[in-house]
Amino acid sequence: MSHFDIEAISGVIPAMLTLFDENEEVDVKRTEALVDFLLKRDVDGFYLTGSTGEGFLMTGEERKKVVETVVHRVAGRKPVIVHIGDIGTKKSIDLAKHAYEVGADAVSSVPPFYWRFSEQNIYNYYKDIAEATPLPMIIYNVPLAGLMGTELILKLSQLENVKGLKFTGKDHDQMGHLKEILGEKFMIYSGCDEMSFSGLALGTDGIIGSFYNVMPELFKEINQAVQRGELTKGVRLQKIATEIILAALKYDYIALMRNMIKWQGVDAGYSRRPFTNYKDSELDTFKEALRQIKDKYHVTEVAFLKNI
Repeated sequence: MSHFDIEAISGVIPAMLTLFDENEEVDVKRTEALVDFLLKRDVDGFYLTGSTGEGFLMTGEERKKVVETVVHRVAGRKPVIVHIGDIGTKKSIDLAKHAYEVGADAVSSVPPFYWRFSEQNIYNYYKDIAEATPLPMIIYNVPLAGLMGTELILKLSQLENVKGLKFTGKDHDQMGHLKEILGEKFMIYSGCDEMSFSGLALGTDGIIGSFYNVMPELFKEINQAVQRGELTKGVRLQKIATEIILAALKYDYIALMRNMIKWQGVDAGYSRRPFTNYKDSELDTFKEALRQIKDKYHVTEVAFLKNI
């Protein structure tokens, strides 16, 4: 059974990394350690097996193993959203039913991709999944899978179990407009890490993203700054976050974040090929960029920078 209603799922939610061992197998112990690390940082929820979680590099059974591990470890303390997206509806429904059975609080999915699916195909995909379980569905607008237009999103929002939108596009005017139209009870989550301040300032309900695995404390301060109307502070913190992210994007950032977590005392394992796994000795240029950011902004808010 789920523990949280959709309207209680808000704030700073990491799109959690999936931790693999050196043989590229799902590593349960490392996964549990990362969950504990994020809980200690008081994140507001978990988003599993999405792009950051390398979901499309895993079999359905492997994705289920990750979900079972995290849901069990979280034990109802924070909401858990499971990304069940795939090209085929049948597989996504299977993953959605599993998420419901093990106690997740919501499911989410990119639209079907690769083939040029019509808007009706996409609508039917979400309708079939939303009807398959009682869990709320969070649809997902992301450039990697193809952005959906406003009209399609509004049509999808009328489906009974579609209760939210993860919006990873950079058209925040569209995102803010959708929030205005759809109202308080339809949850919208900003998914672009380097624009978290903008998303929150436009009235979204939370932020879901990759770098919240690494420095959730910084994004929690951004969220608090927006809530308190401390806009100058929020802008400064976002500049720090954005410069760190842009430095990381010169690498395979999903793999690189594992090093950044290791610098905080947690073994974050490995990524699956074809992603590159980095030795610390290969990251001297990145570390120097981080030091420059730290000095430029006199950063005290980012825990891992203390170890650089």
